[in-house]
Amino acid sequence: MSEAQKNTTEATNSRKMLVTMVGIGTICALLIVLSFQTTLPRIEKLKAEALEKAIFKVIPGMVSKKTFQLEGDKLKEVTGKVKDAKLVYAGFDKDGKLVGLAIEASGMGFADAIKVIYGYDPHKEKIVGFYVLESKETPGLGDKIEKDASFLANFDSLDVALSEDKNSVKNPVTTVKHGKKKNGYEVDGITGATISSRAVGNLLKNSTGETLPQLYKNKDFFEAKSQQ
Repeated sequence: MSEAQKNTTEATNSRKMLVTMVGIGTICALLIVLSFQTTLPRIEKLKAEALEKAIFKVIPGMVSKKTFQLEGDKLKEVTGKVKDAKLVYAGFDKDGKLVGLAIEASGMGFADAIKVIYGYDPHKEKIVGFYVLESKETPGLGDKIEKDASFLANFDSLDVALSEDKNSVKNPVTTVKHGKKKNGYEVDGITGATISSRAVGNLLKNSTGETLPQLYKNKDFFEAKSQQ
């Protein structure tokens, strides 16, 4: 075989290999897209079910709920799925009385974003429930924000009372070292998971500082809804 024929054969083989690799890559990409599109509805359904359960978990005593979209200082009731909207879930007891509001919040943890939902009692001005919706914190350490009983107890009655002018939280939520909690607005941190527990405190501070004054301005709106 001449040198020219050898080079031609090698070029042909290289093209065949390239075409084969491109073909395999294309098929794999199509399978991934198809798998994602097939499983997406089920994933969304499971997320919606998990959110529903979390709402009832963070508002003690609720038996029914209504969903509201918060736009600035205005609220409107919504039904069905609403994308890219700030939602507030109002919980009512068996007599139709408002017992709490569930609010989603998120912030950066040690590994990735942490997404939570917390229950707020507007009558007591306290956080009365807390649940982690999404987290990729380190197993055995950072994930204690989901499991550690003493840490979760912080949110049975966490003080988030508003200032006299109702435009801010009087004492912003603050995370302290484990065992150093002295005030009702402080979160007792987790030993060995300082960053994760501090991240929870920060995201609650930011969320309550922004959202609670807005909700206070709509207290009459919620009371009216509780009578419907």
